[in-house]
Amino acid sequence: MAWLSLLLFLPWFILLGSLYWLFPRQPRSARRRLFDGATLALALALSIVAMLWGHHIGLVQPGAGPIWPQVLAVLYAYGAFLAVLVLALLLRPRFALRQADR
Repeated sequence: MAWLSLLLFLPWFILLGSLYWLFPRQPRSARRRLFDGATLALALALSIVAMLWGHHIGLVQPGAGPIWPQVLAVLYAYGAFLAVLVLALLLRPRFALRQADR
């Protein structure tokens, strides 16, 4: 049941990942495409790990309701995905400037 949260948020992750990939349009080099692809793969992988972790934490909470594992799984997965994208957005200009210097 932990995978239900990923299934429900996958369209939103695809939308956010597409916006991250498409904007800004320039400069679009092979190095930037590699950076963006690695970022999106890392964001998805870490969101899956966080989702499983959040679901496990929700299961072992004493007195928590039956929906609580799914809520925590979604919150952790979404937080991990956004954290990776925000960090990559902050690092992308430095990456592009370092590439322009060469």
